[in-house]
Amino acid sequence: MSSPSPLVDQIRNESRKLVRELGFMGATLAGSDLAPSAVHALIELDLYAPLTAAQLGKTLNLEKSSVSRLLAKLIERGDIRESPSPTDAREKLLGLTASGRKQVAAIHAFGSAQVQQALRLLAPREQSQVVAGLHSYGQALEACRLGHAQIAAAIPSVQRGYRPGMIGRITELHAHYYSRLVGFGQFFEQRVAAGLAEFSERLDHPDNGIWLAVLDEQIVGSIAIDLGDAPEHPQADKSAHLRWFILDEAARGTGTGRLLLKAALEHCDQVGAASCYLWTFSGLDAARHLYEAFGFRLVAEQPAAQWGKTVLEQKFERRHPGLA
Repeated sequence: MSSPSPLVDQIRNESRKLVRELGFMGATLAGSDLAPSAVHALIELDLYAPLTAAQLGKTLNLEKSSVSRLLAKLIERGDIRESPSPTDAREKLLGLTASGRKQVAAIHAFGSAQVQQALRLLAPREQSQVVAGLHSYGQALEACRLGHAQIAAAIPSVQRGYRPGMIGRITELHAHYYSRLVGFGQFFEQRVAAGLAEFSERLDHPDNGIWLAVLDEQIVGSIAIDLGDAPEHPQADKSAHLRWFILDEAARGTGTGRLLLKAALEHCDQVGAASCYLWTFSGLDAARHLYEAFGFRLVAEQPAAQWGKTVLEQKFERRHPGLA
């Protein structure tokens, strides 16, 4: 048998630490006198009652015999009540009693305080990473247990306009991506940050716009349309510059790039831009396919060193559908 990878070892180590720190090694949990399975049963009933024993067992991933023993103890304690199902006389519906609601309120208070204390030690971005990581890993574990081949990727929302941290985050996405791709460094990052800062001062111009893909409160993609801040031009002279189109790895393969590009081009058409153009680099085949799917065509190609390293730049252009 092959030895596990360092990543697997690290995840297992952190999982054990998480289990211990949350108190699952003890006979009771969450400051109560209840076993972990009983605590989870009360929480699920508080959130989703009425439930049948079978539904509760499926949620808790417990066998029928284990659920029966668990429920018998909670009913005996007076925390859970059973009532006949109005649709099936063979079934009984489970719900919390007044005592059970009081018990689960104390459990929620304990759990919330535990999480809040830990979150105070983390920066906002780290907090979002915790949520996203736990969600993804939990989904993956569940998918493996159920025999699913894959899990559904979370879809970021597309939001228009400035968002705190936008300039730094978009610059960071560009710096990391193009450093790996073509070796761009500090000079490139400075140019991106300066351009974004200058453009942000012109976002109040109705022809200009920026759209952000946001997932778990973090920017994972962006696109901008820049028509400048000049006075009104005749429609035939309006040419929109598509800029800062970038996606984080978390957003790739989710259709987010298509959503961002669609939003930007709809804006171009609405403001009457005769054309929309963008500059990119040769070799970005996936991006080129997306541009061409939206009507862009390669119109120019030239070597350039303006980003600190010589690359082959490409200009793509799309004509307004009504003027093409």
